[in-house]
Amino acid sequence: MFTLISGEKIPLEFHKARIVQKINLLPTSKRLEAVREGGFNTFLLKNRDVFLDMLTDSGVNAMSDHQLASMFEADDAYAGSQSFTRFEDKIKEIFGKNFVLPVHQGRAAENIISQTLVKNGSLIPMNYHFTTTKAHLELNGGIIKELVVDEGLNIKSSFAFKGNMDVAKLKDLINKEGADNIAFIRMEACTNLIGGQPFSLDNLRQISQIANDNNILLVLDASLLAENLHFIKLREQGNEKKTIRQITQEIADLCDIIYFSARKLGCARGGAIITNNKELFDKMKTLVTLYEGFLTYGGISVREIEAITTGLDDVMDEDVIRQSPDSIEFMVEELQKKGIPVVTPAGGLGCHIDAGAFLPHIKQEEYPSGALAAAIFIVSGIRGMERGTLSSIRGSDGKDILSDMELVRLALPRRVFTASHIRFAVDRIAWLFENRHLVKGLKFVEEPSVLRFFLGRLDALDNWDQELANKFIAEFGDNM
Repeated sequence: MFTLISGEKIPLEFHKARIVQKINLLPTSKRLEAVREGGFNTFLLKNRDVFLDMLTDSGVNAMSDHQLASMFEADDAYAGSQSFTRFEDKIKEIFGKNFVLPVHQGRAAENIISQTLVKNGSLIPMNYHFTTTKAHLELNGGIIKELVVDEGLNIKSSFAFKGNMDVAKLKDLINKEGADNIAFIRMEACTNLIGGQPFSLDNLRQISQIANDNNILLVLDASLLAENLHFIKLREQGNEKKTIRQITQEIADLCDIIYFSARKLGCARGGAIITNNKELFDKMKTLVTLYEGFLTYGGISVREIEAITTGLDDVMDEDVIRQSPDSIEFMVEELQKKGIPVVTPAGGLGCHIDAGAFLPHIKQEEYPSGALAAAIFIVSGIRGMERGTLSSIRGSDGKDILSDMELVRLALPRRVFTASHIRFAVDRIAWLFENRHLVKGLKFVEEPSVLRFFLGRLDALDNWDQELANKFIAEFGDNM
């Protein structure tokens, strides 16, 4: 964040736009039609109907000029591609890991790691789960143990590293269950589902020491590593003068396996599993060939492999990686000025609105986060993502397993949106907050048994969507 002479703090972009993409803002009545057609699920909205797409930061980041140029150097060979060799060399340079397996995205890595390491009844302690991770682990018989520090579930906080794992809880779990019953310990950089919150380097050191002492593997989901690196340098004492590359190497040295989605880390489409463990590499490479493709492309276009290689260099540039968290911090602070409840401190990935506090009159079984995401789209054309009970699952009794938090995530893809876009979002959300009593819950009309938040269709209770649209149109007209 940069401070103007007036005292105002703003995110200052260290890039300039050379290619732009047109977007359009539909009339409110058309947005209402669109959200109904999409079953009140923002994943099912057509992008042509969306004004600002803040659904995710995955695969929708802006590429640099160097990335786009590198794609023209791609080697199209099925096997032994020089594009993969450059990719492999870059990973060795940055992470210091010798064995590299390309995969088409992060969940492909989760599938392969789960099949390799998890057996029925295996325990997997982690600082917090991600939806696809949870699904893959449970499909292979794994049992997740959430060991995030208590502060991590405190929505309003000043604690700098809410993604830390609770060291005492981990020790207790190992003592109680036995190290042999633990498949691996998983750490996630900038824990996605609790507001993009980072772990500290000191916490990772402690977890790594416990893992080594008990002969347990430590696996890192590095998809949101860029922002975690920024926060370590910015917030953790003793790391201020370290380079991003130095912090990255320290993190990598502490982990046995690192995997990532390059749709986030590297701003291109693909991913990888990396390790120095030859035995694990040999076990996983067969599955890569089976599910992803040959070992030198792994289901990724060689053009994307070139873009990832260049993008990983961009991640090592502090001027590049701070732009997204700076913009998120700006949005969080602007919403707080309006009295809107948000997750603090600002994390990586996006701004997270506390839907439970925004809509306290809606019980969790009626999906307040999903209702808020739909309402935001109706009044603004902004597509966010539900991160609450709708993203959870049902228990064996058929009842929802209630989420720890009810959030709406407004992702800020890297180098995509401007300060005026953020101000527009704040303005519309502030109006919605003043009229929040109009918003009611949702109910499922089509509910898949797995990952229901992707494809499930819902309907509004008591026709609140029409009442909300009518109020907005009455004040501002249908077409703004």
